[in-house]
Amino acid sequence: MSNIELLAQRQQILGNAHLFYREPIQIVRGQGVLLYDQHDREYIDMYNNVPCVGHGNPAVVAAMQNQMAELNVHSRYLHEGIVEFGQRLLSRHADALNSIVFACSGTEAVEVALMTARHSTGGQGIICTDATYHGNSTEIGKMSARPVTDPNFRSIPFPQTYRPLADGANEDELCNLYLKKVQEAIDDFAKQDIPFAGMIVCSILANEGLPDIPAGFMPKAAALVRAAGGLFIADEVQAGYCRSGHWWGYQSSGFTPDIAIMGKPMGNGLPLSAVAANRDLIAAFREKTGYFNTFASSPLQAAVGMAVLDVLEADNILEGATRVGQYLHTELKKMQPDCEPMAEVRGCGLFIGLEWVSDRRLKIADRKGAFDVANRMKQKGFLISNAGALGNVVKIRPPLVFKMEHADLFLNAFAEMLTEIEK
Repeated sequence: MSNIELLAQRQQILGNAHLFYREPIQIVRGQGVLLYDQHDREYIDMYNNVPCVGHGNPAVVAAMQNQMAELNVHSRYLHEGIVEFGQRLLSRHADALNSIVFACSGTEAVEVALMTARHSTGGQGIICTDATYHGNSTEIGKMSARPVTDPNFRSIPFPQTYRPLADGANEDELCNLYLKKVQEAIDDFAKQDIPFAGMIVCSILANEGLPDIPAGFMPKAAALVRAAGGLFIADEVQAGYCRSGHWWGYQSSGFTPDIAIMGKPMGNGLPLSAVAANRDLIAAFREKTGYFNTFASSPLQAAVGMAVLDVLEADNILEGATRVGQYLHTELKKMQPDCEPMAEVRGCGLFIGLEWVSDRRLKIADRKGAFDVANRMKQKGFLISNAGALGNVVKIRPPLVFKMEHADLFLNAFAEMLTEIEK
């Protein structure tokens, strides 16, 4: 079926659901970091973090097939697999995070995290950033509103050094300015007689555009939140599973959360998410909610989740992905002086954001330009996208099995694309 025909039928069946690129592509198969369209044209995937150990990874596929052939049931039976998976996953976390709740999607996991914080503290008030995204449910979606209007949520300006709250301020001063916003939100909850429950952040502020965060902000914000009786929640759905140069984004940002949320890459495509916290918090959540999820804590989730961990550990994915990410960052940085629109190259691990502007001095965000970059690179066989608070950040986030040779191919094509833009 042609793309035009497929698009027309999709819109009839699904409505005007969002698609990437001016001319959407039809992907029919994938292997490793490679994707192929219906004409067998090859693309290098530089966006999808769900297949973290590669599209069609044989070990993950085998684990999925074998477990489905043997057994898959809901969680109201004993099964060693899910306990072993939980223990192994928690062993990768800070010692304070020693109990777990499994779910299927990031949205579900965020719901569990908010319920855990609210039941534990007796509060309702949650602080988020003003450019965040944590999921699609009615409650979670309230944090994505611009501006946030629900009385139980307060948004603060996301901490950054590129478009800071005060021009000319040094990093310590900026950190304190953003911490003041956290305290003001806490105080406002008290003024409105809304008991405080906590604060939720992506630990590397991925949806905000991967900004450089003023040093010390995260641990100091966590201290403010705890001093006010709240819990500090790290959303690791994009930042976790070796993406940031550490196993967890909170390690990259220098803090330990009270609650950690996991998702996307956990099942390499199988719906799998989780929330980790201490045993007292999880016990209280279980007692007060009676939470049950038909497809979560299943033998299938356990088998696939274990297979993903096996590959990450056996192939030393963390070290390799971090090395390739550093190389990409360094080489893109070299291109920056000769490319006026590329105002910043930032990120951590194998996750890079390019701040795209129409005027570097005035820092005018160029969303159309970033979108154009993504479309031009698609034509060259590389799949990236634009994102961030202003939609002007070129987002580079390949599967973690992305190798140095893939990076070189991308860098050559990217340099060629920059020359075309200049002309």
